Amino acid sequence: MTARIIVVTNQKGGAGKSTIVMQLAGAFTRAGGKVLVVDGDPQSTATRWASSAPDETPFPAAVVNLAQAGKQLHREVRKFVEDYDWVIIDCPPSVDSPVPQSALLVADIAIVPVIPSPPDLWAAMGIKVLIENAQTVNETLRPFLLANMVQTTALGKEVLQLLDDFGLPLLKASFGLRTAYRQSSVYGSTVFELGSHARVAQAEVEALKNEILTLWR
Repeated sequence: MTARIIVVTNQKGGAGKSTIVMQLAGAFTRAGGKVLVVDGDPQSTATRWASSAPDETPFPAAVVNLAQAGKQLHREVRKFVEDYDWVIIDCPPSVDSPVPQSALLVADIAIVPVIPSPPDLWAAMGIKVLIENAQTVNETLRPFLLANMVQTTALGKEVLQLLDDFGLPLLKASFGLRTAYRQSSVYGSTVFELGSHARVAQAEVEALKNEILTLWR
């Protein structure tokens, strides 16, 4: 067993990194994978999320807080790769933090969640430079954009063009702006534990999981 490593990163706060990390962890666990969430953010959102779960229904994936590892995070992550199928790393919203730089050195895939609006794209440009720098060392690193908090059923042509201009490939899957994602964080769960009223969110997470799986085929 050698884990596939996914980093979710964006220098801009509020892009939904932790939501994507935790929902993906739930999806891969449901599919039979052994999943580790690495919380690299000093705000400890992923750690707090998991700790909100009741004792009788714990969060479905393991969570370890490595925020203090800083620029050594990639070395700490390597200690876990033989014990898990998936390692998903949540990074802090700072391009100057050593954590994203370190995480990108060990990642197979980097997912950059962006809210599809010009200000959010402009604010996220620094992460593209960080990824390009990491690729000089980690030549197999593959970065992708993920449209998050989409408020329409389909992205308009103008917004798609903006995402294309970012210079990273755009995943077909996207996440809407849905109450279910916020509810799952309150309950220390994922949308899969919320029942049928969260079925649209569940379908979005499944679509992202399935698309990620195709990247290894």
